[in-house]
Amino acid sequence: MTWSNHPQQPPAQWGQPPVQAPKAQPGWARKRIVVPSAFGLFFFGVVIGAAGGGNTENVGSEKPVPAVTKTVTARPKGPVADTADDKPAKKKETKPAAEKPKAMPSFVGMGLQSAQDAAQEAGFYSLTSHDSSGRDRMQAFDRNWKVCSQNYKAGTTIPLDTELDFGAVKLEESCPATDQKTPARAGSTMPNFAGKSVKAARGALDSGTSITVTDAGADDRMVLLESNWKVCTQSPGPGVALKGQPVKFTAVKYEESCP
Repeated sequence: MTWSNHPQQPPAQWGQPPVQAPKAQPGWARKRIVVPSAFGLFFFGVVIGAAGGGNTENVGSEKPVPAVTKTVTARPKGPVADTADDKPAKKKETKPAAEKPKAMPSFVGMGLQSAQDAAQEAGFYSLTSHDSSGRDRMQAFDRNWKVCSQNYKAGTTIPLDTELDFGAVKLEESCPATDQKTPARAGSTMPNFAGKSVKAARGALDSGTSITVTDAGADDRMVLLESNWKVCTQSPGPGVALKGQPVKFTAVKYEESCP
């Protein structure tokens, strides 16, 4: 009899496939597999979670911390004398050069604007003018006026800051024989305004004085531009004490004669 290590297969029954005997497994496959316990799996999971549970988004993204450089200033071994001068520098005071007086040029017969320009070129800078007819008209457009007189004769040596006053009339008018300045301010008595312009008479009186002006002619015209009208009569009369009383004038135009 021959012994065999293979188990005997039972005889196949009719209609059923023969039962195959299990194949022999190799030696390494027949070793026992040890399954870890539940505690071991829990401990293993905790270790893995601790190792990989950190914040991985900032890994490698942090900027390096710059190195801090400390500057050390060397100090002198001993005290250093302060040689700086804290006092402000003294400025040399220079006195303006004295303006030398000059001889007064002749401006009579010149247009008022040309006379003023020439005076400024000569060094005179304080200039004024007035109506030489005594009518107290304003020299609004200097080119429309001509010089009839000057307050310093030609050739007179005067300082450059001296005020020059030119008497002038309009270009179409004749210069008067003598310069007629506006009347001085009235004091305590009434001045004589006969022949003076109504404007000049009004300017000589106190600004609070009540003044009435009527046409001395028969036409009873309104006196509008008072520098074109001259006084014929006045009330109160010349020399009367002024005590705030109203003043009345009659007047005609300059080219007319008083009645």
